[in-house]
Amino acid sequence: MISIILIYFGIVEKGFEVPTIILLFLCGLFFFTFIEYLMHRYLYHLPVTNPKREKFVYTMHGVHHDFPKDKDRLAMPPVLSLILATIFFVIYRSVMGDYAFGFLAGFLMGYTAYLGVHYSVHAFKVPNNFLRILWHHHSIHHYREPDKAFGVSSPLWDMIFKTMPRKSLLEQQATH
Repeated sequence: MISIILIYFGIVEKGFEVPTIILLFLCGLFFFTFIEYLMHRYLYHLPVTNPKREKFVYTMHGVHHDFPKDKDRLAMPPVLSLILATIFFVIYRSVMGDYAFGFLAGFLMGYTAYLGVHYSVHAFKVPNNFLRILWHHHSIHHYREPDKAFGVSSPLWDMIFKTMPRKSLLEQQATH
């Protein structure tokens, strides 16, 4: 809903043409996948060097790895999400001016897609559709290689930063 309001405001109040808003939206969506990857890899999986950091890492993400099917730990609380969206809006607006309306709309839609994929992976059986690839990718991160497959909504950044999981024996046999 917030994305729709941002797009409406960008077009009606700020006078952006629809193609411009679409481009900004797609840039924001793409940028979200990058931020998602960076946060998951470098914030949620910080190396544990002292007891305070260990507690922080465990509270932020470790408990999710210990209890991946706990539906209460699959997303940030909505109030925190709104606070972060506001902070992102202020940052983006100060950096890119009115372009932030289209960009943040895409960024927030990326977050919404991430939430949907992440919740589905942990709450439901393997789907028999296009989400199957993302489901398997994130499951590998949880159940086989926690130091790989950090992308939830896209494996793109895992490919770029070489954190793709190794192929399973079945996948290797299928390619030979």
